[in-house]
Amino acid sequence: MLRLLTVIATTTMLTAPAFAATLDLEKDQLKFGFIKLTDMAPLAVAYEKGYFEDEGLFVTLEPQANWKVLLDRVIDGQLDGAHMLAGQPLAATIGYGTKAHIVTPISMDLNGNAITVSNSVWADMKKNVALGDDGKPEHPISAKALAPVVAEYRAAGKPFNMGMVFPVSTHNYELRYWLAAGGLKPGFYSQQDTSGQIGADVLLSVTPPPQMPATLEAGTISGYCVGEPWNQQAVAKGIGVPVITDDEIWKNNPEKVFGMTAEFTEKYPNTTLAVTKALIRAAIWLDENDDANRAEAVKILAKPEYVGADASVIANSMTGTFEYEKGDKRKVPDFNVFFRYYATYPYYSDAIWYLTQMRRWGQIPDTKPDSWYADVAKSVYKPEIYVKAAKMLVDEGKAKAADFPLDSDGYKAPTSDFIDGIRYDGHKPNAYIDSLPIGLKSGQTVVGNQVQPAN
Repeated sequence: MLRLLTVIATTTMLTAPAFAATLDLEKDQLKFGFIKLTDMAPLAVAYEKGYFEDEGLFVTLEPQANWKVLLDRVIDGQLDGAHMLAGQPLAATIGYGTKAHIVTPISMDLNGNAITVSNSVWADMKKNVALGDDGKPEHPISAKALAPVVAEYRAAGKPFNMGMVFPVSTHNYELRYWLAAGGLKPGFYSQQDTSGQIGADVLLSVTPPPQMPATLEAGTISGYCVGEPWNQQAVAKGIGVPVITDDEIWKNNPEKVFGMTAEFTEKYPNTTLAVTKALIRAAIWLDENDDANRAEAVKILAKPEYVGADASVIANSMTGTFEYEKGDKRKVPDFNVFFRYYATYPYYSDAIWYLTQMRRWGQIPDTKPDSWYADVAKSVYKPEIYVKAAKMLVDEGKAKAADFPLDSDGYKAPTSDFIDGIRYDGHKPNAYIDSLPIGLKSGQTVVGNQVQPAN
């Protein structure tokens, strides 16, 4: 990476356009962190295509060991920003785990995850899955197909273990949502017990993304929820079968964000705008012309300094297909979405959905008023920065105004595009929480290993 940084510094001084200088950057040498997943693509593309350079930024990209290390290094200033789980800035800001005010001026993508089970679990699940006329499983596959398998484990006195990447990750909440929609209890958190396994039918635990396939192969876990390329890696190695993508759990769900400390964005507002502009341009490039640039993106991501997986494995999802069982490759054009559907806009309603799941499973221990959810969302998600950056790109002729929801109030329209068909309205978080069959309801708390009823 040192060699690359030298190239950037030299090139930028020669080619940075005059407009970038008018932003009067407060800080131009930056270090950003990421985890080795394909959805870090906007950072890699902004770097490789020169979009950071165009803004006068000298950037170093550095892979991190895990999500906790990544967050801690942003908080203590070793990193200026990072590719983050959407739940991380929210959890930090409300003090779940490490306390710090983290904000996001841009969402990095939609979708991109899947749930994979071991070959033996799939063989048992498949007995409960309807087949189409072509003899292949019909999708989406409900966790109801997994329930009899979990029951057999319990009858034999064996725990059914699954992996997810972090307690406040999209993967944790998506896996929990899928399990609960199929009638399986994924367990609660309490202030005394942060394992998330209280009253669980399925025991979830943390495994870093690149270690998922090896942990599955070792038999430590029977399945997992993770981003790419680690589901397709299980298929390539012949050790597991992805049974559902997150787009089938919640259509066009928000996934990663770019996180920075609130202090950084306040101290370096023009630098923050420049970073946001570069990432928007990268997202546009990734999706433009019906994903025509994805093959090039795959080559970039396959480099060891980024994801470092085989290009063929990365291409399985990045180029609009996805392989379930070995040989069952299907068109999934929206598996990875980086710009279309307003993917980069940081919606308050997306933030609130994550907060509802934190409350549903006990990470937020007590009932909060609807206004609290809105206030937290507005303190973390910063569409005002995003809109300003987008308008600059439009003025520069690098983007089209029609591609941005410039007049949005920050809330998406209510949707029922979930696997269980339950309607979500970001303006009414408590009503949504109470509508979910499994999970805490208004007034309920978790004390010891029991859910206590509302007073």
